[in-house]
Amino acid sequence: MVLSMRATQAMASVDVVTDFLARVQALTDDPAALDFTFGNPHELPLPGLSAAIKAQIEPRSVDWFAYKTSEREAQDAVASGLRRELGLPFQPEDIAMTQGAFGAISLAFALLADAGDEVVIPVPGWFCYEPMLRAADLVPVRAALAEGTFELDVEAIARAITPRTRIVVVNSPANPTGRVYPKAAWDALAEVLEAASQSHGRRIWLLSDEPYRRIRFDDVAFASPAGSYASTVVDYSYAKVMLAPGQRLGYLALSPLLPAAERAELQAALMPLGLAIGWGFPDAIMQYAVPALETVTLDMAELTRKRDRMYGALTEAGIDVTLPEGTFYLWGRAPGGDGAAFCDALAARGVYFMPGTLFDQPHHFRVSLTATMDMIEAALPAVLEVAGDLR
Repeated sequence: MVLSMRATQAMASVDVVTDFLARVQALTDDPAALDFTFGNPHELPLPGLSAAIKAQIEPRSVDWFAYKTSEREAQDAVASGLRRELGLPFQPEDIAMTQGAFGAISLAFALLADAGDEVVIPVPGWFCYEPMLRAADLVPVRAALAEGTFELDVEAIARAITPRTRIVVVNSPANPTGRVYPKAAWDALAEVLEAASQSHGRRIWLLSDEPYRRIRFDDVAFASPAGSYASTVVDYSYAKVMLAPGQRLGYLALSPLLPAAERAELQAALMPLGLAIGWGFPDAIMQYAVPALETVTLDMAELTRKRDRMYGALTEAGIDVTLPEGTFYLWGRAPGGDGAAFCDALAARGVYFMPGTLFDQPHHFRVSLTATMDMIEAALPAVLEVAGDLR
């Protein structure tokens, strides 16, 4: 056998995603295809994004394109933004600039966990947690969200914790459900993690996955668990709010509530570990652009209009859909209870939704609202027709 065991396990855990991606890429070569699968843009880039990048293209010194770790100006901008958003005293030294949230999550795993450690992940949740853990020689342990409401189930997380647990991953606003969890949930989780850490004699860390933090509907409030549990690290990606997943830019932030000695030890490790995981720092141009990109955002009014149109049409047709409080996704239970059959029937009509099988939820489906309003209007007749046929 050529492949390592962890490579084999990582591939097996992500096969359902890569197979679906290959299928969608082949099918959506048709320019008339109505693609609501992944969170890709369907319109030209935001003007603010293009302007921020263009402003940094011309070199201003001989080392303009030299090796970069975490640029201080980028760290300053991020720490300032976090202080405003979360009301916590983040400092530039708490910030590691990374290649998107993927890079930040990889860095967190490298910083905090050893081979064989267990990491609790939410279900349904992002489909790349498990393969990333397998590739890092870590053990994913699933904890279900509350059935029906998809609220954070603190008791389910408590049941999933063992003496081998090192990290619990939480995601708010949550992909795929769109739920935003309140501070009360984080306070309850903090009590559980503190008690378990004391009981097992080993610190359990919380990784707060927050790439959709700035994409929230109806003025829903946001609280980060970094304010409730000191042993928290936060990952973020600019790709979502900029609608530019191909421009890799993100960061990992240490909670400023950490005890001083632990905080200093982790701060000192951010750069060496960023190098060790494969030079996980963003490109120079993207880091130079961070101060300007802190103010770039998608049109929330238009996104709300698209959410309301799709959600309203689906619910009026009797489809059970969770009203998203954040993200740019709709999460629903498929008519007839078979997500794959629903999505296959839509695909036959040139409309592409994501089946819940990618999230280990075969009865459900996900819709990306990064599609245009014209795409939504064009797709709805087929969606409603298929829903009627399957019900």
